[in-house]
Amino acid sequence: MGTFKAVVVEKGEGGQSVGIKDFDENDLMEGDVTVRVTHSTLNYKDGLALTGKAPVVRRFPMIPGIDFAGVVETSSHPDFKTGDAVVLNGWGTGETHLGAYGEKSRVKGDWLIPLPEGLSPEQAMAIGTAGYTAMLAVLALEKHELAPANGPAVVTGAAGGVGSVAIALLAKSGWRVIASTGRPQEADYLKGLGAAEIIDRNELSQPAKPLAKERWAAGVDSVGSQTLANVLAMTKYRGGIAACGLAGGMDLPTSVAPFILRGVTLFGIDSVMAPKTLRLEAWNRLATDLDHDTLAAMTTMIPFDRVIKAGRDILDGKVRGRVVVEIG
Repeated sequence: MGTFKAVVVEKGEGGQSVGIKDFDENDLMEGDVTVRVTHSTLNYKDGLALTGKAPVVRRFPMIPGIDFAGVVETSSHPDFKTGDAVVLNGWGTGETHLGAYGEKSRVKGDWLIPLPEGLSPEQAMAIGTAGYTAMLAVLALEKHELAPANGPAVVTGAAGGVGSVAIALLAKSGWRVIASTGRPQEADYLKGLGAAEIIDRNELSQPAKPLAKERWAAGVDSVGSQTLANVLAMTKYRGGIAACGLAGGMDLPTSVAPFILRGVTLFGIDSVMAPKTLRLEAWNRLATDLDHDTLAAMTTMIPFDRVIKAGRDILDGKVRGRVVVEIG
């Protein structure tokens, strides 16, 4: 046992503070697998945890970070042995359980999945929770038997992590993707991922009517609030929208009209506690369906000591696509 470098969030009389410190391995939480973390990533939730702008962190001190890829050091879990390459997403890590922004993590083996065949640790973290959530959203739409022949698909928060991967996945499956963004300077980037049309987020951020002109058959929304209300009001008969984020707010100022007059379905996408069978299905699809060159085009690599600043940047809308954090 010894110490390792970690980002540590603490809380005192002056509020929350964050810094890189030496962390005692003896203070890791309970678990049957200890992992040497090599890579992590940056999600919107991580930005909230690092800055304290929302009560994501629920125990102190906390090592934030909800995703990691790494190598098993010790294990008493029957599914994993020393040397296995593994991935973790969610399960409360970085919130209630010490998370990914440290050189080591001890977790329950039931939370881990093997590193998917065909993906490197860097690629797995370029996907991360954002990409895994996007895949869960696409799976929900597919299981509702929605297909490109039904009409276009809209993606909100398009230049973010979830949006970027959702565009790439939908476009590769043949959908005509309409990308909504507040960053018009990212139009070329979004079209490079497969978006056929770019619309300004202001078109969807005004107070929503109960119903509006039908524009799309499906969608992936990571914004919530007025944006989701407008997306629902513009969804075609028997269409479906997968909701997985709240960057615009937790409220949903809509009516029952889209649901009872057009038969629209709203899918809630939870990535944190999703069962292992669904996780494996999503990750297996990501390993085969997400073009590696497209993934690389949306990914930025940063060193460990830049993650705190990056957490502020993602909340300020300065982060495009996906960010991989090199830990080990």
